[in-house]
Amino acid sequence: MSAPFQSLRAWLRYLHNKEELAVVTKPVSTRYEIAAYTKHLDGSRPVYFPDVDGYTIPVVSGIASTRQHFAEALGCRTDEMIDKFLHAIDHPIPSEMVKSEAAPVQQHVVTEDIDLMKMFPICLHQEKDSGPYITAGLAIVRDPETGKQNVSIHRLQVSGKNRLGALILPRHTFAAFKKMEEKGEPLEIAIVLGVDPILMLASQAIAPLGQDELEIAGGLRGEAVPVVRCKTVNIDVPAYAEIVLEGKILPHVREPEGPFGEFPAYYGPKSNKEVIEIHCVTHREKPIYQACLAGSDENLLLGAIPREASLLRALRNTVPTVRNVHLTMGGKCRFHLVVSMKKRNEGEAKNVIFAAFAGHYDVKKVIVVDEEIDIFDMDQVEWCVATRFQAERDLVVVHGALGSKLDPSADDGVSSKLGFDCTVPLGAEPEDYEVTRIPSMEGYHFDQHIESRLADDRSFSED
Repeated sequence: MSAPFQSLRAWLRYLHNKEELAVVTKPVSTRYEIAAYTKHLDGSRPVYFPDVDGYTIPVVSGIASTRQHFAEALGCRTDEMIDKFLHAIDHPIPSEMVKSEAAPVQQHVVTEDIDLMKMFPICLHQEKDSGPYITAGLAIVRDPETGKQNVSIHRLQVSGKNRLGALILPRHTFAAFKKMEEKGEPLEIAIVLGVDPILMLASQAIAPLGQDELEIAGGLRGEAVPVVRCKTVNIDVPAYAEIVLEGKILPHVREPEGPFGEFPAYYGPKSNKEVIEIHCVTHREKPIYQACLAGSDENLLLGAIPREASLLRALRNTVPTVRNVHLTMGGKCRFHLVVSMKKRNEGEAKNVIFAAFAGHYDVKKVIVVDEEIDIFDMDQVEWCVATRFQAERDLVVVHGALGSKLDPSADDGVSSKLGFDCTVPLGAEPEDYEVTRIPSMEGYHFDQHIESRLADDRSFSED
């Protein structure tokens, strides 16, 4: 089933027609106010700001902040998303090149007097952020050796008129940059703003080095992503995006960046980071600026869904009877993982725990439950910990393992990790773990016989 959304605008029209888009009717400031509205509506509705102080360009934030939103964008059910994501990684669809005149994102081209803060309503989000940040930009680079593109998202601090400070973690983009920096040369980069949820999700895929995330997006859509070659750099970008910033990551240049309020709801510290210089901007006629609030449900789910896909594959390689995985909201969709499995041998759940720790270094706590447990219902999960777990036999503890550097409790990323085997012992007596039930509960249409008011409201009279 192909997803119907080729652009941010198509997605917003869909939400608007369903009356699921919150439109803020008053003028708003880019200083904290857009972030405040986004936070207020987090987890419920995307927010559109048509009237932004000092700008003629509108802002949209939180474009998909529930699992249901992402499933609708992908054209599938929520329980099908992970398998669909894995299928797209295995069956990518190459992008389709279009001519510049057919690409809305190049309707306007600016190469002189670039001043990003004057051009776009870039937001100041958290109280102690060092300044305005671009938070929803897809950073696209091309590996100088293989020619393959990579797509990722980085926090981008506006440090000057056409200058951005970037937190580039040691992954694929960083590897491409180091190849050029070692030669004393810059790495070309394009930062793409204003795309649909499918492109946002694909950018976070944990894919092999050299796999273009735009092709994964094609696999998710069921059709090729239309792309256009940038005006000044050798990079292909989505043709139906809103805005593209073309530039280069400067070699041997580091400037102060941060602090910035990150996804764990703490500030990432100030330090010297890589610098991007922008020398060309292209955009649609009347573009829409896209923001993403760090730590919001949208931000967390963007990281969670691709990681869940990667972890599910890794765990099934260890124990094929693993059914599903869930990175919890309480664990900031990074640190706490719940796994359901059909246990056939004692000890398998502990193997799953070790595989989860190896599957992604962010994972700090793993809870393994039996297949009949709804791992998205934390009451059920906590019930399993309460009644199926004993620390002396079911607890796995690993000290001194690599974790997230954004975990403030870790020692520069070195962390302890916990695993809870909450599966029922295979040799247990059936009645020991038989779940209580009330006969006739299944299939009974209770709501047909429940009203919110009594037919005779005198029943509660004091007379």
